[in-house]
Amino acid sequence: MALTAPQQSQLVVPTGGFTPYPEVPQPNIFPMEWRVETPKLAELYERSKRQVWNPADFPWETLRPEDFTEQQRLGIMYWYAVLANFDGSGPAVFAKATIHAFETHQEDPIRKCFFSITRDEMNHEEVCQRAIQKLVPGGPMDFEATSDLAKAAQNNIGWLYHNGGRYWTGYSASLAKYPLSVLFTSFLMGEVASSTLFFGMSKKATHPVFKELFKRVGQDEARHLAICLTVLEKDWPGLSDEYKHLITKQLRAGFVFLSMILWEPPSQFWEIPEYFLPNHRVLVQHARDAGLGVLTYDEQADNWRTALARVRAIVGEWGIAFPAIPELDLDGVDVSDIGPEDIIPVF
Repeated sequence: MALTAPQQSQLVVPTGGFTPYPEVPQPNIFPMEWRVETPKLAELYERSKRQVWNPADFPWETLRPEDFTEQQRLGIMYWYAVLANFDGSGPAVFAKATIHAFETHQEDPIRKCFFSITRDEMNHEEVCQRAIQKLVPGGPMDFEATSDLAKAAQNNIGWLYHNGGRYWTGYSASLAKYPLSVLFTSFLMGEVASSTLFFGMSKKATHPVFKELFKRVGQDEARHLAICLTVLEKDWPGLSDEYKHLITKQLRAGFVFLSMILWEPPSQFWEIPEYFLPNHRVLVQHARDAGLGVLTYDEQADNWRTALARVRAIVGEWGIAFPAIPELDLDGVDVSDIGPEDIIPVF
């Protein structure tokens, strides 16, 4: 049966007007819109496209296991596994944030910036994956641990994953409860500290692959910081006292959670056995000896102090109290009463 082409239609305008279309139940990604309220965010998204890089392009063949001792290989593997406890969650965290931004009809540049961070964090996770698999195939968990050091590394990493899983649950439940000004407070803490940390590691690393990787990651973190500050400065004016108090808690929570990779974990929040920290120090020292570029204990503390001073100045402009950080002899509001349910980690 031959098909018959439809006759040319004419525009139909009902006498009584068009039938009103139903409103789309919210939250929903529809109706689509491309509203721009913050041009700076649009500029940062364009910068992210110009600065894109591919982890696969690095000369990984020059990272040869035989150039390191077994202890050094385990140390590097362990350090990257600790980093992956944060960067491994990054793609999922910002994928959820991107969807949430679409559902709540945030302006278009916010959605695009969140997407760009998702892509960057996937690169950072891939770096962890490649470094670990190159030096300890099957690491960090699926390799045969035959030495006490290897067993200690596996056990510590297992405890890290346990804690990471606890905070992922809290983050997932928080998206619909709080505004961006609260959700991204801990992200601010992380980006201020890590943007300088990775540049510092790039200078100290002795292997060319690590030097260039840390430089690229540091570049991404600096851009993430610019995005975070722009979003928060847009959202902070007019905050209620309740939200300001919650932000103060998040600043403390961000320090506690991030200190695992940026310094050493405080006793608050972390569920870890007594032997965790001594073994952590031994493994990180092996990574440092291998030329990974890991800062010393004092250098990491100084990096945190510099970052926290900057954060204190930023939040102070908006009348937000800064929490006490007794571990670094920094005074402020006592928020030692917060529990795991108060933490909304965005890293």
